[in-house]
Amino acid sequence: MDSIAVITGPTATGKTALGIALARALGGEIVSADSMQIYRRMDIGTAKPTPAERAAAVHHMIDVADPDEDFSVSRYVEMADRCVQDILSRGRLPVVVGGTGLYVDSLVRGRGYEAPLDPGLRAELGARYDEIGGEAFRAELARLDPMRAAKLASGDKKRLVRAMEVCRLTGKTMTELDELDAAREPRYSAAKIVLDFASREDLYRRIDARVDEMVRLGLEGEVRALLDSGVRRSGTAMQAIGYKEMAAAIDGEMSVAAAVEEIKRASRRYAKRQLTWLRRDGEALRISWPGPVADIERARLVSTEFLAARGIK
Repeated sequence: MDSIAVITGPTATGKTALGIALARALGGEIVSADSMQIYRRMDIGTAKPTPAERAAAVHHMIDVADPDEDFSVSRYVEMADRCVQDILSRGRLPVVVGGTGLYVDSLVRGRGYEAPLDPGLRAELGARYDEIGGEAFRAELARLDPMRAAKLASGDKKRLVRAMEVCRLTGKTMTELDELDAAREPRYSAAKIVLDFASREDLYRRIDARVDEMVRLGLEGEVRALLDSGVRRSGTAMQAIGYKEMAAAIDGEMSVAAAVEEIKRASRRYAKRQLTWLRRDGEALRISWPGPVADIERARLVSTEFLAARGIK
């Protein structure tokens, strides 16, 4: 089984910097696992690596889709896996970097069973959701797939409809399909490095500072340009943290200042969800910054030793 390195963790913890440092030290190339950095023209609000950072190490899976595309996990795995295989074929190390846990886990596991799609049925189920409301629709799903329904909020129309669509098309639940995938042998042996701050307050301060920097760099203008070009407000890309809130401010639903505060709150909530996801990785190397500054050189040394112990040099 081929080995890869994975650097993950909550937003604003230094993943990009450590990924570049390890790629340069170990002859690697970076494969992004960020569900929003895949989109072109969405640079500021996604904290996409800068041109200088991308020049310092080869990056893959950045700017591979247009903002109007609804990019699926299965499509990510298909494209990212080709990148990983190409990197391995050239004798180099794939360094997967990103905080989208579902992308990381799906890439490591490999492509599993893909339930079919039926746009007509999806439209029918979407209309049903709109007719009876999210809570009632979720209750209907719970009768077929109680475990999936329990994981989804009543307002999560997209995932609720998809779960019902899968049940109707396959006769199996999303929970059953997930269990089949989990039982498969992983595609890659992944040495995971998880970054965090020892103090939750330091993490939140870093997040707030990052949002302020995004605003200074022109987040509002970036969102305006996307909307002016015809990007749908309802599309997946425009639901990203930072874009959704700023679009609401542009539409006059709130002030820019209020939008900035909401972006900070949403980013902190997202970081908490990321941490919950990452607690499952019992074999990962965990690096917690003891203060507000990330010591990338120390992390590189510790990570290099960890990877060497896993046979990655």
